[in-house]
Amino acid sequence: MPSPLFRRSIWAIAGIAVLVAAVIVALPFIASTRIVRDRIAFELSAWSGFRVSIEGAPVIEIWPDFRATLTDVTLSDWEDPSNAPVFEAERVEIELSSLSAALGNVDFSDAHFERPTLRLKRAADGTYEWPRSRGGRIIRSIERARGTVSSNPAAPDLASLPSDEFGVIEFVDGRVVAVTDKGEDEVLSDLTGKVAWGALNKSGSLSATGVWRGEPVAVEMSSPRPLLLFAGGEAPLTASLKAAPVEASFDGLAGFAGEAHFDGQAKLAAPSLRRVMEWSRPGILPDSPVGPIAISARVSGNPARLKLEGAQVTLNGSPGTGVLELSLHSVPSIAGTLAFDTIDVIAFASAFAPAGSSPTAIDTSFADHVNLDLRLSAAKATAGSITLAEVAATAQVKGGLAAFDISDAEAFGGNVQAGVRFDRKPGGTQAELRLLASDIDGGAFGTAAGMSHMVPIGRGTVSVILKGPGTSWETLLQNADGSVSATFGVGAIAGLDLQAFAARAAEGGFFSLDEVAEGTLPVDGVELKAAISNGVARIDKAEARTPANRIWLTGIVPYLGRGLALSGAIEPKDTTASTSNLAKRIAFFVGGSWGAPFISPLVAPETVAPPVPSRD
Repeated sequence: MPSPLFRRSIWAIAGIAVLVAAVIVALPFIASTRIVRDRIAFELSAWSGFRVSIEGAPVIEIWPDFRATLTDVTLSDWEDPSNAPVFEAERVEIELSSLSAALGNVDFSDAHFERPTLRLKRAADGTYEWPRSRGGRIIRSIERARGTVSSNPAAPDLASLPSDEFGVIEFVDGRVVAVTDKGEDEVLSDLTGKVAWGALNKSGSLSATGVWRGEPVAVEMSSPRPLLLFAGGEAPLTASLKAAPVEASFDGLAGFAGEAHFDGQAKLAAPSLRRVMEWSRPGILPDSPVGPIAISARVSGNPARLKLEGAQVTLNGSPGTGVLELSLHSVPSIAGTLAFDTIDVIAFASAFAPAGSSPTAIDTSFADHVNLDLRLSAAKATAGSITLAEVAATAQVKGGLAAFDISDAEAFGGNVQAGVRFDRKPGGTQAELRLLASDIDGGAFGTAAGMSHMVPIGRGTVSVILKGPGTSWETLLQNADGSVSATFGVGAIAGLDLQAFAARAAEGGFFSLDEVAEGTLPVDGVELKAAISNGVARIDKAEARTPANRIWLTGIVPYLGRGLALSGAIEPKDTTASTSNLAKRIAFFVGGSWGAPFISPLVAPETVAPPVPSRD
C-alpha cells in the first residue's frame, strides 16, 4: 500500500500538471487581449521614457518560444503635440515570460526589431541631436549611476549601480535619418545588429553593420561596465570599425562625461588618408586617393584634440615614428613630428599637395578644409630619380595656404633646399617654386634633370625661383616670373667639341648642335644669370671660360613653344698664341628648339687683331 508521502507526491505532480495545462490553455486568450497589448506598450515606455503606440493586437506564438509579434510600433516625445515619431518599427517580436503573462503581467527581456527607423534632428552646423527621453528606467538608472560616479570619480562604488535586467535587442534592415525643416535625409541604411546587455550593472556589447555614405561599415563595441560610461564615469572600452576606406580599433579606457575622453591603444589603416577624409567629410579633399597609411599609437585626449604618442606611422610603405596631435573641429587639423628611415618625398607631398583631375592641374580648394603642420626628418629619401640624405622638411596647410619645404638635405654631393607653395588669394591662386643647390656635382645634377649635353661637370651652385598663377603647372611655367642662376668652378662642359664647332662654323651655313656634341670641353668656370618674366627667360649672362677662350650667350628662351633665340660668340683670350680657328672670334646665332638647337654663324670667323704694342 502506497505511503502517505508517496500519495502526497502524486497529488503535487498532478497539481503542477493541471496548472501548466491551464496556463498553456489560457495564454493565447490572456496575451491577445487589449490589456496585454497596452501592458507591452507601457513596459516599452517605462524603459525608454517615450510615448509608445502599437497598432493592432499582438500575434501570439507559444512554440518553440512564447513570444508576441507587434506591428507598427512608434515612439514619440510626450511633450510633442504633433506626436511625430522619433523611432518606429514595422514589426517587433518580443519574448515573454509565460508565467507573468498568465498572471496578467508583461515581463520580457529580448526584442527583435524589423525595419526600424531612428530620427535625429540636424542642427544648422551639421551636428546631430539625439531624441531626448523624458524619463524611463534607463535614464533613471544612468542618473543614479551618475550620482555614484560624482561621489567618487576615481573609484565609484560598483555595488551600488542599478542591477535591472535588460536583455538582448536585435534589429534588422534599419536606418537612421536626419530631420530638418526641409525634410529628411538618410544617414545610415541597411542597419543590422545586436545589443547584448544582460543587466545594467553587467558587461554589454554592440555589434552592427550598415551603409554610411555609400560604404558598408561594421562596428563592434564592448565594455565590462557600460553604465559607467553613460553616467560620465571612466570604464574599459574595446571598439572597432571596418570599412573599405578605413579600419580602426581602440582598446583602453574611455569616459563620456562632457566631452568624451580616451586613453588607450589605437590603430588605423587606410588605402589613402585622402580617401578617409573625403569619405568622412565630403568635399574636404579633391580627386582620387593617394597612398596607403597605417598608424598605431597610444591615444589620449578627447575628440576636440587627440594626442598620439609613440606613433608608428607607415605612409606609402615608408615606416616612421613620432608624436601627432589630431583635432576634429569643423576644420580638422593634424600637427606633430615624424622621423623616417626612408621616405618617398614626392609621394608624401602628393598626399597633401594639390592635385587636380589632370597631371598638370592644380586644385587648392582642400586648403580651406584641413589644417596641417608636420615636421619631417629622414635618414634617406627619394624624389623621383634623385637620392637624398639627412632630410629635414615641413608640410603646412592652413587657410588657403599649402606649402611643402625641404629646409635641408644632402644631394648631388652637396646641399639642397627646395620648396613649393600655393597661396589662394582674391585674384586667384599664386604658386611659388624654389630650389637652391649648393656645392653640388653639376654632372650628377644634370643627369637627374635629364640633361646630357651642355652640362657643367664640376662643383657649383644652382638657384631657381619661379612665381606665377597656380591654375595649372603648364600655366605656371608659361606665365612665371623669377630668376635662374648657376655658378660652377673648374671642371668641364659635357656635350661640346669646341674644335669641331669652330671647324663647322668656318664652313658656313647652319648646323645642328648634335654635330659637334661628341666631346667634353675643359673649363675654368661657368656662370649663368637669367631673369624670367611671363614665362620667358632673358639671359643676362651665360659665360664659360676655358684656358684659351671665352664663350658667351645672350638672348631669350621662352617656355611656350620651347624655342631658342640666342646670339653668342667664342672669343680667344690670346690671339697670338695660335693660328687655329679658335684664335679667331666666332660669332653665331642659336635657334631651333630646346630639344634640337641649330647654330648659324653670323659672319665668317674673323681674326681678332692683336693689341698694338705701346711705343712707350
